Amino acid sequence: MNSPEPIVLDGHSLTFEKLIDVARNGAQVLLSQESVTLINRASSLIENWVENNRIVYGVTTGFGDLATVTVDSPRARLLQENLIRSHAVGVGDPLPEDAVRAIMLLRLNGLIRGHSGITIETLSQLVDFLNLGITPVVPEQGSVGASGDLCPLSHIAIAMMGEGEVYFRGERMPADAALIRAGLKRVRLHPKEGLALNNGTAALTGIGALAVYDALTLEKSADIIGALTLEALHGVPYAFDERTHVLRPHKGQLDVARNMRRLIEGSEIIEKYKGSRVQDAYSLRCMPQVHGASRDALAYVKERVETEMNSVTDNPLIFPDDEEALSGGNFHGQPIALAMDFFAIAISEFGSISERRCARMVDKSLSNGLPPFIIDDSGVNSGFMITQYTAAAVASENKTLAHPASVDSIPTSANQEDHVSMGYWASFKGTRVLRNVERILGIEAMDSCQGINYSLPLSLGKGTKAAFEAYREKVPFLEKDTYLHPYLSASIDIVRSGLLVEAVEREIGPLD
Repeated sequence: MNSPEPIVLDGHSLTFEKLIDVARNGAQVLLSQESVTLINRASSLIENWVENNRIVYGVTTGFGDLATVTVDSPRARLLQENLIRSHAVGVGDPLPEDAVRAIMLLRLNGLIRGHSGITIETLSQLVDFLNLGITPVVPEQGSVGASGDLCPLSHIAIAMMGEGEVYFRGERMPADAALIRAGLKRVRLHPKEGLALNNGTAALTGIGALAVYDALTLEKSADIIGALTLEALHGVPYAFDERTHVLRPHKGQLDVARNMRRLIEGSEIIEKYKGSRVQDAYSLRCMPQVHGASRDALAYVKERVETEMNSVTDNPLIFPDDEEALSGGNFHGQPIALAMDFFAIAISEFGSISERRCARMVDKSLSNGLPPFIIDDSGVNSGFMITQYTAAAVASENKTLAHPASVDSIPTSANQEDHVSMGYWASFKGTRVLRNVERILGIEAMDSCQGINYSLPLSLGKGTKAAFEAYREKVPFLEKDTYLHPYLSASIDIVRSGLLVEAVEREIGPLD
């Protein structure tokens, strides 16, 4: 696999694709020359203010409720380092490395706009961490999504200072040991730099961005797997007729209906059974309406997150043209909190309707000719009975996780910060909902492909045939009970990898 092209950051043009290249594919990061100029201009202004004892929040004052405490110039650098040490208090398991890399990239992309007062020296450490593969160990819990993601971002900053822990070359080790191995020095923070590093929405946005990107594959996988189930259940095609959908022209609905028509085109199974009834149950018939509504929601979320990826979200903000520092609230995660709450609801619906399709396939009274629990010699064999239990358990968990995080707020910092977004939790649990839906769709894929075998040698549609054959290369038809878990795990991996989407699009072209 060829290495991805280096990503030149300018603070304005970061895309999901570029973020994935850095977070998951190891792309190198470069700073635009314009950004370097802006960075140097703002950091010089900070130095001047400190020398002249100008009162600037977080530069010559304490933080949060301690904003009334003045800090003299000789201790301005200690103030910043103490900020990071005191704020790196996360708990829980470490975040995945791709999430931490995404967070570092977004923090860097916001800081290079020249409104944060950070020096090029310190930013270079962040660039080196990304380019050399040094990933701080960041506990997954600790942010309330306002005043920025103070806690997780502090764990990144403290590693830059040679404290805390990192992953490097496949090992978890003390940060100072990794710096020595990589030939780097500990960063000594300048005035304003601790606050610039830990005050912003990079963590909640980075985690959310990875989830949104993965959801763009999942929405296509849901259509493909739903079409496989339609074939397994001898469904009828009438609900996907274009004439119906142009009367209600929501984009997502139109796209899904078009996908369904293309996926099942040429199916002998559909042709043979289409006269058996005039309509199917909602979980089959209403896929365009349900999948489509979730797609439209995801399109909105994607736009919100991409805007945030290219925003400046720390505080105070430096405006060199006016020689001013303004305290505001760009660190407040509400725009992404609301969006990622919507994300969790939208994604959970893919799983909710998928579980209902699974239930139909294992129920001999609803499965249109499939054997009980999709297995021969039912009774001696339980077949796929319990796969639906698992799907139901996971779908039920999602119903709890889909409760909005953003409706909650617990005041912090002695009530100075009296409304917080809980946006970090919105992104974090949205990711869990996404992973749960991948599991439910993996179960449905296993059930539907098992069911399709009972209709062979009738051919599938051009798209569903490509998906079925790709699936069967990884997971076999089961003639009798066996240890199912390895096959289920493989099925979930197939969904998460996008294998079905790749196979279908090779055969019939890009899906909507």
